[in-house]
Amino acid sequence: MAQNLYSPRVRIGNWNEDAYLEEEGMKDFLEKRERGKLLIQRNRRLKTHLLRPMQLSVSEDGYIHYGDRVMLVNPDYPEREEAGVFLGGDLSLCMTPDEMQAHLSDELGLPCGLSAAHIMVPVGRNTFVVLSVGRDATGQVLRYGQDFCLGITGGFENKMLYLSSDHRTLLRSAKKSWLQEVHLTDEASHLVRWQATFLDPQLRLEHEGLPVRANEKILILHCQTNQGLAAHRQLFLRTYFGKEAEVAAHTHLDSHRAEKPKNYWMLVTGNPKDASSTMLSLCRQPVEDTGTMEPAVSHHTQ
Repeated sequence: MAQNLYSPRVRIGNWNEDAYLEEEGMKDFLEKRERGKLLIQRNRRLKTHLLRPMQLSVSEDGYIHYGDRVMLVNPDYPEREEAGVFLGGDLSLCMTPDEMQAHLSDELGLPCGLSAAHIMVPVGRNTFVVLSVGRDATGQVLRYGQDFCLGITGGFENKMLYLSSDHRTLLRSAKKSWLQEVHLTDEASHLVRWQATFLDPQLRLEHEGLPVRANEKILILHCQTNQGLAAHRQLFLRTYFGKEAEVAAHTHLDSHRAEKPKNYWMLVTGNPKDASSTMLSLCRQPVEDTGTMEPAVSHHTQ
């Protein structure tokens, strides 16, 4: 009768090679951990930057100025305006790094993608800076028809990326709609210029050259292609932060040749009563003892 001649103390197979391989794996793990190269460490650092709390600029006169820190918000609209909407409510424009590149490098991969998400607090990935073109106009009022740039740091120090777009090609277009792509780049060229346009087409010409009000609906057009920035709520992207809506550059018109709500944007400023919130949250706070809603912006006459 055969008997088991091996005990737990007997080593079989390539035991020596397995022992060395395990030892080398542990050394490699400890070395990467000391240098901060582990995947979980990279993810934590990237999320720390992108989700770093930011403070928006407070508009004292109700207008947008060059140098202001703002959020770009696509306001909520009724579902009957568009079929197949999977993401309702107010959506903010957010930078969305590629997930694979984020796993391989500590730096943001360029060009960096964009999406629209339910993030209504100012953080690194959704706080933009209104920048002038060709001259230093910090503090001056932004006007309809003027070229400007939208920059974002993403919570990083000494880093500025610009909202950019260009004509679509067979190799470069939006992922889901195949329309004109919008992305972030570190190159300040003519492709990063945008203009604010008044919402009502019948009053658009009269408002040319007037100051742009904060926290009010406007259109943001790309100067090179004349296409409007749009949030496609019916098309979702699987991003580093979950499911979010696609953002592209395309002017969507209705039967009256007017822009659809997916092209509406608001340059949202900070709440003077709470540095960590926005004017949108102030607008939705009920006023004590009255039961009414507090206005978001006080209108000033020129």
